[in-house]
Amino acid sequence: TKLAIFGRTGSGKTTLVDLLVRQYDPSEGKIMIGGIELSEMSNEALRKTIAIAPQDGFLFSEKVKNNIIYPNTNRSQDNIEQFARQASIHEEILQLPNGYDTMIGERGVTLSGGQKQRIGIARALSVAPKVLILDDSLSAVDAKTEFAISQTLNDELNDQTLICCTHRIYQNIKFDNIIVIDGGKIVQEGTHEQ
Repeated sequence: TKLAIFGRTGSGKTTLVDLLVRQYDPSEGKIMIGGIELSEMSNEALRKTIAIAPQDGFLFSEKVKNNIIYPNTNRSQDNIEQFARQASIHEEILQLPNGYDTMIGERGVTLSGGQKQRIGIARALSVAPKVLILDDSLSAVDAKTEFAISQTLNDELNDQTLICCTHRIYQNIKFDNIIVIDGGKIVQEGTHEQ
């Protein structure tokens, strides 16, 4: 399933994402994945199940390839390049002075906002999660790049759940459902057409 959670700044999108990744537990109700309540999952199991690409993801003062595969350091170069292609950042990495072996500054200061976001998406994809959360992680990319990433999300995430939290609807992603939230409450729900 591909789900969009749409809302203005301050509507509750990030709070919802924080609940999904157990930054804190809900004060009432339950959050379940595959019939298992999140509070019953170990942190290790949760990290293998859910991957998040936030708007401002943290990058390490490390090689580009190590930022993509963290924490799964047992990935091959082919795997790394596959994740970078899916995130539409491969060609730009090849243009860096040492390609995938280029050292990037703390928090990715040597990269643009869009490049940092796409490396964050590649990292999330490298986990091969059951649930992939994009938290406004396409906000700094241009329309052409957004379209390329959208194609990956449409074509290659067949066995995964995608939750895309955004302040604008991405028309190129084929969402099964769109939830509009405002003030922490669902105010609309439906498909693109609805």
